[in-house]
Amino acid sequence: MKSGVDELLDSLRKTPSGPVFNPWWESDRENDDYSNSAEIRRHQLKFYINERLERKPFLLLGEALGYQGGHFSGIAMTSERLLLGHLENRGLKPEFVFIGMQPSRTSRVEIRKDGFSEPTATIVWNHLIGLGLNPYDFIIWNAFAWHPYNPQKGMLSNRTPTPAEFSLGKPVLQKFIKLVEPRQIVAVGEKASLLISEAGYEHQKVRHPANGGAGKFREQLSALL
Repeated sequence: MKSGVDELLDSLRKTPSGPVFNPWWESDRENDDYSNSAEIRRHQLKFYINERLERKPFLLLGEALGYQGGHFSGIAMTSERLLLGHLENRGLKPEFVFIGMQPSRTSRVEIRKDGFSEPTATIVWNHLIGLGLNPYDFIIWNAFAWHPYNPQKGMLSNRTPTPAEFSLGKPVLQKFIKLVEPRQIVAVGEKASLLISEAGYEHQKVRHPANGGAGKFREQLSALL
């Protein structure tokens, strides 16, 4: 019998059509370092979720996976650099993400020696840990679970999902929330807030830390938590 997390991973298998990358079931042939990179990302996501389920964590909901974060780590707003221990000088340790398996990068070393690093991910994790929270009392996910990229720029780019893509992603979001049963939902940015509202869930909203919003993000999240 499949676990709830396995069922969630199965629901992620079908990638929405268009310029969208599925890190758990597809290979990035230009940038992946291993033939089983998708499997590694799948396992990392599985451990990340499983280790938080019994705690009914609060959910921080972003917009979509980014190429510097979940594209290669498999986990929303979480970079390879964090998993590899290269952000310990910022107070961020790999064991904050999961402890059930050895964390791994999946991008080629020659592209980024220390792994990809996502500025938003570092801001988010740094502030949550800085607030004194147990890292297993929060979980991060996206309104659109997959990575939408700009076809003119290639895989190493980001774009905002279309309204149609957000609609296609809604069943996965609902399945994730049913599985995790978060005690509180905090949407990061307007798009995430709009989709979670359309899905029928009560939530709070904070400013997205990108484009000069880091200070307001920290201030608003601190007030909520």
